[in-house]
Amino acid sequence: MSYNYGRIFIPQDYGLEYCKSPQAIVFDEFVRIYFSYCVPDGKKLISRTGFVDFDKKFKKIRKVSKDVMPDGVLGAFDEHGIFPFSPFRDGTQIKAITSGWTRRQSVSTDAALGLAVSNDAGETFKRYGDGPVMAATVNEPYLVADGFVVKSDEYGYLMYYIFGTDWADYDEADQPERTYKIAIAQSDNLLDWKRDGKQIIESRFPGEAQALPTVIYWKGCWHMAFCYRHTVGFRNDSSHAYRIGYASSLDMWNWKRDDSKIKIPLEDWCNEMQCYPNLFKMDGNLYFLYNGNHFAQNGFGLMKLEGF
Repeated sequence: MSYNYGRIFIPQDYGLEYCKSPQAIVFDEFVRIYFSYCVPDGKKLISRTGFVDFDKKFKKIRKVSKDVMPDGVLGAFDEHGIFPFSPFRDGTQIKAITSGWTRRQSVSTDAALGLAVSNDAGETFKRYGDGPVMAATVNEPYLVADGFVVKSDEYGYLMYYIFGTDWADYDEADQPERTYKIAIAQSDNLLDWKRDGKQIIESRFPGEAQALPTVIYWKGCWHMAFCYRHTVGFRNDSSHAYRIGYASSLDMWNWKRDDSKIKIPLEDWCNEMQCYPNLFKMDGNLYFLYNGNHFAQNGFGLMKLEGF
């Protein structure tokens, strides 16, 4: 049986709004969990990156930082925020794939992927540049986001990400809504990415939007957690809101879906929505971070997974 720690971080206790997409980097003495929080930007919100350091028993918070990266510059692909912020170790450095967002006129938003590098052990990051390393193409004409990198001896860098398949008007919605699917790209240098725009995780129902893949190797198999929702009604209908999905693979490319593998105990802060997962290993155990209701407004929880 998996052990559920429950909710371990409440952003409002630290003067924060939201706490999206917790993603862990393990150090010798503590665990650093990066997340995206929101600040007002006129009548809308902008996403920024912070982190919280826990002891390895998740009983004590050692540090909270709100100053991981400066805001994107005027007109850049990440002008209106970064979400998610996906860090990974690469040799002696910690790097991150950033999902940058900008507002648009006819639809609500656009997104592309950037690269950031830390030279102070993950305390702060600098953009590789003000432009993205991966954005829309002829085969993926809409938003590209949610990049998660795995370094492989055989393939170099593999990135699992999402691409938009369409924007559409629906009678049930008061604005155009987007659908996106999970795909995979390959690179030798984190700057030039090869991709074919093919969906790698099967859909469970028409109009399923898939988001935020996280991939890890554990006990002879590759494991992916992600979240999925209906394209329409997900903001105000809990039956259409995000849920956690799971898939496994022996070769990193071909995936078999089985959402029954990860079940989150439902508490009042996550009983309507479960989203934005992250898998990580620490001291011989496999852990799972997740968000809950209202798109992570109420913080994040943790489970130690068994049976994988």
